[in-house]
Amino acid sequence: MMSGTSLDGMDAVLCQFDNDSNGTTSQPMQLLATYSQDFPPRLREVLLALCQPNGVQELTPSSDEPNSDTNSNPNREPTSEPKSELDWLGWASKEYGEFASVVVNKLLQKVNVDSDAVLAIGCHGQTVRHRPQMGFSLQLVDANIIAERTGISVVSDFRRRDMAVGGQGAPLVPAFHQALFSAPDSTRILLNLGGIANITVLPATAETPSDSQVNSQPVNSQPINSQLIDNVVGYDTGPANLLLDAWTALHTYNDYDAGGAWAQSGQVIEPLLNQLLTHPFFARSYPKSTGREAFNLKWLQDELHQFDQTSAHTRYSTADIQATLTELTAVSASTQINTFINDQESVSVYVCGGGALNKYLMARLQAHLPHCTVDTTVSLGLDPTWVESVAFAWLARQTIMGETGNLPAVTGANKGVVLGQVCFA
Repeated sequence: MMSGTSLDGMDAVLCQFDNDSNGTTSQPMQLLATYSQDFPPRLREVLLALCQPNGVQELTPSSDEPNSDTNSNPNREPTSEPKSELDWLGWASKEYGEFASVVVNKLLQKVNVDSDAVLAIGCHGQTVRHRPQMGFSLQLVDANIIAERTGISVVSDFRRRDMAVGGQGAPLVPAFHQALFSAPDSTRILLNLGGIANITVLPATAETPSDSQVNSQPVNSQPINSQLIDNVVGYDTGPANLLLDAWTALHTYNDYDAGGAWAQSGQVIEPLLNQLLTHPFFARSYPKSTGREAFNLKWLQDELHQFDQTSAHTRYSTADIQATLTELTAVSASTQINTFINDQESVSVYVCGGGALNKYLMARLQAHLPHCTVDTTVSLGLDPTWVESVAFAWLARQTIMGETGNLPAVTGANKGVVLGQVCFA
């Protein structure tokens, strides 16, 4: 299960990993079923508020939500005073668990699979604070509720074990990318365009399957070759759907820019783009990761205010801002990708995440990556919508099998560790 930084909903997948006698990941993975559901509006509103420091101060609680007056005395009228972030965190964690349980049960009902047939649920939870420089990352979910409502053991809290050994706790999907998508004869780069964009660079290796094997049905899950781990690179490159969706929702009646049509109707504001690219995150060396703490609507509005002060005579529309934000994602990601390729090498870039459906963004990426072929993971046998959900099914399986799930060269950890905590049904 996965709900990403963009908070556009919860995706769930049912996967089958066939074990051999040694319990490795060398046998095929089959994607059996998928299901997606939008967040309840109030839960999404509270989650977004929790993603910002003191953001809950803008919330007006109802009688069944965190409110000191009505909780202590039911006969008193509710006030507009919200309780602390901890109270809202507890409320949202419970509600998230209940919602996730509904999603799981609907997925199983869809394909008539009994809960007893499922070994475990990998539930990432919702990141509400990611502070790798402070050594912590907080994913909100009550796994106890999911285990109780579904009757299935739940693996959650994937990031903090990596951080306990010096890692960033992110990104975690490169290990999964390496296991499924490496090719023997060419470098492959996976670009995930979720709320935040991140890349995985997979060097060519003869130890992994041929293209025909990878593209065949079902997708193959390959054992992690210890000699290759140090060659795999992965890190966040900057914002993606997070800013695109926020700006779209603020200025249109839509939650996202379908196909990038609105952005394509505008013009890139080059001086503004250059200003946005001065954010210190872009200049940092990897390992690195980021989130809503660094890139959010308030940051964008502050940048626009600064731009207006220094470029008073520049005229632009809201569509121009959307075009500029789309270009920001394309430029920041492609700049990093270009550092790993040369003109003589055959390199394919495979895009996954919601951004893979943004045709305009895909075209801008191709324009900035002239020596690469830019495609989606559909050509690798896995729809881009479900890659991250499958990744956390795979990570949960690694945990249950007692296998490491992080790549130290990617996260900066000092060793590989088994990730996550298990709440047994």
